[in-house]
Amino acid sequence: MTTSQYLNILTVTWGPTSPPELDQENVRCVYFIIFNLFVLTSVDMCLQINKSNHITSAYNNQNLVVRRGLEFIMKVTFNRPLTQGDDFQVEFLIGSDPSPITDTLLVVTFGSRPGGPWSGRIVETLGQTLTLGITPTPNAIVGKFRVYVATVQPGGLQRTQRNQTTDLYLLFNAWNKDDAVFYPDEVGRKEYVLNDHGLIRQGSFDSMTERSWDYGQFERGILDACIYILDASKMPIADRGDIIKMVRMGSAMINAQDDNGVVVGNWSGNFSGGKAPASWTGSTAILLQYASTQTPVCYGQCWVFAGVFNTFMRCLGIPARVITNFNSAHDNNGSIVTNLVFYPDGSLSTADSKDSIWNFHCWNEAYMTRADLPPGLGGWQVVDSTPQETSGGYYRCGPASVAAIKQGLLCHPFDLNFCFAEVNSVVISWTINRYKTLTETSVDKNMVGKGLFTKAMGNTTFDNIMSTYKYPKGYTHTHTATTSKHQHLILKDLQLTKNPVQLGQDVNLVVNFTNQSEVPTTVKAVLSGIVIFYTGVPAAPFKNEDFTVTVPAKQTQSVPFKIAAQQYMANRGSLLNLSFTVGGQSDGQTVNATKVVSLQPPKLTVMVGKVNQMFVTVSFTNPLNFTLQNVTVSMSGSGLIDPKTRSYSVIAPLTTITWKESFVPRLDGLRNITATLDCSSLRGVLTRLLLFF
Repeated sequence: MTTSQYLNILTVTWGPTSPPELDQENVRCVYFIIFNLFVLTSVDMCLQINKSNHITSAYNNQNLVVRRGLEFIMKVTFNRPLTQGDDFQVEFLIGSDPSPITDTLLVVTFGSRPGGPWSGRIVETLGQTLTLGITPTPNAIVGKFRVYVATVQPGGLQRTQRNQTTDLYLLFNAWNKDDAVFYPDEVGRKEYVLNDHGLIRQGSFDSMTERSWDYGQFERGILDACIYILDASKMPIADRGDIIKMVRMGSAMINAQDDNGVVVGNWSGNFSGGKAPASWTGSTAILLQYASTQTPVCYGQCWVFAGVFNTFMRCLGIPARVITNFNSAHDNNGSIVTNLVFYPDGSLSTADSKDSIWNFHCWNEAYMTRADLPPGLGGWQVVDSTPQETSGGYYRCGPASVAAIKQGLLCHPFDLNFCFAEVNSVVISWTINRYKTLTETSVDKNMVGKGLFTKAMGNTTFDNIMSTYKYPKGYTHTHTATTSKHQHLILKDLQLTKNPVQLGQDVNLVVNFTNQSEVPTTVKAVLSGIVIFYTGVPAAPFKNEDFTVTVPAKQTQSVPFKIAAQQYMANRGSLLNLSFTVGGQSDGQTVNATKVVSLQPPKLTVMVGKVNQMFVTVSFTNPLNFTLQNVTVSMSGSGLIDPKTRSYSVIAPLTTITWKESFVPRLDGLRNITATLDCSSLRGVLTRLLLFF
């Protein structure tokens, strides 16, 4: 009621003597006292016990964070003990136009009077204070709710004023068997929902590297940033309890290709106007910048999209993990065939090869039931936020059932054809002559999807999960073409005599030819070397050498090559991948083979010490024979230290830089600090330090 309504009633009650002059609050108090009304005096959201019960204590947030489908408690204190005639309700509102019809306004009652879908009970009565138990439905809307308590008065409902401290965040619940994201074991829940640090495979199949990534889903401001993404997407509030719609929206919004999303993709090698993808240490800085500026963050590549998407999902309670697929096919036309066109010398014709094979590609898997699919197709689902192809009008991918990919059930939603091709595409190699005529030279069913890796549960190793995507079959370790039975010459493989190869070291390569015929055969061949992006796109050639070799009958002949570091370092830039191709001809037969070498960058050093307070020291010595310019060093550690960056104008050869920062640990247990170094002439320098508090 309004103040004037209270005064009218008081005037009638007072009689001919006018009531004393009272301000608005005192008018209400006098009214309540005279009529002995039931009035709320305080609300306690019981943060400590609820966060412990809901496993949300790690969230660095002043408000209550709970998981749907599980009871939480709140204490309400009134001006007097509850009597039989008293009535009240708790209301939860979300969005700008809340309504019971859309479950965006939920009324919880505690007596015989019916309420909304959420259930409530009085757990305990202690004088004027009631402890209430409230259970959201396991399919409730996920997001930030406003909380009100309303008492029933003679003139209508008396509702509490807006109080931001009682706002409540509601998450998906992987611990509740009735939630669509229920994960069946505790070890998996700890890894895929609660672990705020991860490791991501990179490099090439023969030279794998790993990248440390701070997911930081519990850091201050990250939960609000994830809620902001939901709002920025204009996703209907009523749809935000649907896991399929949620991850499909997230897949679109993490990239900024067409919807003003979080991260701008850039594979050009020129990262002016932003940060190089390799310089990020985790998701926290990216999400906080996006939420504060409300503009996309520059720049990202596949592991950045996957890392940020993983943070988004884990923050909202969705079990999620990052997957790396080595030799990942990008099928542009949905044919599930990758066509690669080569010149007679064995070098790739980029103009004629519309498809591509990435050294590696990172995507995510989210765990959920799929009521929209036949039984057995739930569980892990591919979701990919790297902008590659459109799906339903937006650059997004998934959720695509991993079980359906393995079984080849490609008629179901979403994007199963594209995901199937990434791991199962048949690679057909063609040779194009000067008349633009194509000749099929090989069909390879084993080149794509060499291995699929994700961080193992509970430790710092990796699991090869290829068997979840495809049935076992033999495959070779280099991109050797499959030949027909009548061919007598086989280009068996290309091998490194030393692996891995450090940036700045010579590359020693051996080419092996096998002659299956009864007579010697002479091969005229060419070895070409190019610096490539990890997506397989050529950047700069650095070697083209003709050679001839005679292979004895029924034998294998090896041809060694030494590629001096100076040859590829002239085109170093930000790229650490070298592609060597050998093409040869003998008696009208064409053979070719390709090998990708991922160079290992120099390392940073990270140490932690304590002198009155905790501090972390990052140091780096330039081992290269050229000066590094405009260098940035970044560090972060979820639960330990916020993301920080320091700049250095030059780091001369053999010069050492040292950077020390103090920190106060917020979370205990196993913790990680990740550091990166980046400049235009050296990228991919990173390290991590494992700590226990």
